[in-house]
Amino acid sequence: MSAPAASDHQVDAAVLDVGSNSVRLVFYRLDGRALWTVFNEKVLAGLGRDLATTGRLAPQGIDVALVALRRFRALIDASRPARVFAAATAAVRDASDGTAFCRRVEDETGFCLRVLSGAEEARFAAIGVLAGAPASQGLVGDLGGASLELTRLTEGAPGDGVTLPLGPFALGVSPFDADRVRRAAEREIGPIAIDYRCEILSAVGGAWRNLAMLHMRMSGYPLNIVHQYEMNRGEALSVSRFISQQSRGSLERIDGVSRRRLEGLPPAAVVLETLVEQLNIQKVVLSAYGLREGLLFDSMSDAQRAGDPLVEGCAALGARPSVAEALGGALETWLGSAFARLEPVFPERDSILVAAACRLAEFGAQLHPDHRADLVFEQVLRAPIAGMNHAERMFLACAAFGRHAPAAGAPNSGMVARLLDADRRQRARALGAAIRLGCDLSGRCPELLAHARLEIRPATIVLEAEGTWAPVLLGEQTIKRANTLAGLLGRELKTRIASEPAASRAREPAD
Repeated sequence: MSAPAASDHQVDAAVLDVGSNSVRLVFYRLDGRALWTVFNEKVLAGLGRDLATTGRLAPQGIDVALVALRRFRALIDASRPARVFAAATAAVRDASDGTAFCRRVEDETGFCLRVLSGAEEARFAAIGVLAGAPASQGLVGDLGGASLELTRLTEGAPGDGVTLPLGPFALGVSPFDADRVRRAAEREIGPIAIDYRCEILSAVGGAWRNLAMLHMRMSGYPLNIVHQYEMNRGEALSVSRFISQQSRGSLERIDGVSRRRLEGLPPAAVVLETLVEQLNIQKVVLSAYGLREGLLFDSMSDAQRAGDPLVEGCAALGARPSVAEALGGALETWLGSAFARLEPVFPERDSILVAAACRLAEFGAQLHPDHRADLVFEQVLRAPIAGMNHAERMFLACAAFGRHAPAAGAPNSGMVARLLDADRRQRARALGAAIRLGCDLSGRCPELLAHARLEIRPATIVLEAEGTWAPVLLGEQTIKRANTLAGLLGRELKTRIASEPAASRAREPAD
């Protein structure tokens, strides 16, 4: 899926991340609070491969990294992003020749690497998790090639953090000895276990993402998106133990496991197993956001950071973000209070999901009308938008489908049923039908919505228009759309002509 077309308020940024295992360049488009990845290239240099034995960067890794960095310099010079961040983490920080490496990088490529301390690395990883899921709580664990950073989340902000030498390179990955790795993990985690004990672990890092994708396949999970994928305690322990007991040949035969990360996967599994056991973790939530996104999010203004990533991401998803926001905001005002009277299906999140769905009202306008509903469903379901879990993602996809085909059930009914119960499926259809009603009533003109009012009562829905506007707004198609909504909510439709402006009237008593 492509990112939205550029607009005046969009900013391009690049993050260069020199890690213990990989050297990566990512180009982002920042659309307010929304982050879009537009280019992502990594090279597995293995800079930290020799740290455990020599204390120095791997010579071959240095050569591979410098070749990659010269290429990345050319890409950045050609693209000219407005912001460039260049950071190095544990391997460069801990290696005795790390400073010399940084000088060579600057001399040969012009990049002045910011070598992050362990505390900084932990903090930026935690900020990245919050950028992708603002409601995250508990503990962030970022497993890199040489180290594990653990950071508490306290009231929506990073708290205390610690760096532990538990990356695969620090543990010594070859030959793999599960018992030895487990003893090392217990030795490092044991002294901090009481201080960092919590119920939820937000897991960051490529090895853990691969572990989660393997669990998806083992469990027949229908949505192949790792961000916000959840495993309960038993599932996390089961898949970790399974991986730690497999030979390299067995792992190579498993579909979905990255061949280039096979070496580090078993020790990463043992570290996760030890964390879950020692810290009494009850749920592991995967985050595709981490250090790089943390650097970007930390650079945003207070006003940008205060935005909701789901609402702003949905507004930016369409081809015309300014129109999506104007119409979406008007629809949210028009139907938000009506839906607030219904029994919540996502307690404390219903209003955000309504706001996000309204921002998707224009999405798909340029697609073929015969296929629009199906295409929109798939694109919303898999869109790289942060700020939602998998059930919420499916809810929005079904609502977007219902905006274009309210009378039909969304495609892939088995996947939908796996992620949404019957009440949530029905509410998504109703929300989509309400958005369709608002769009058709107003001709997608935000100003016209102010001349009508939607109210949901226990036995009826009331659609009302101001007297002089009633002939314009309450046409045959509008009534048809309103009847569809009423049927989905199990209510009777009533239409009414008001004698005074909708905005100035108080609600009448319910049925």
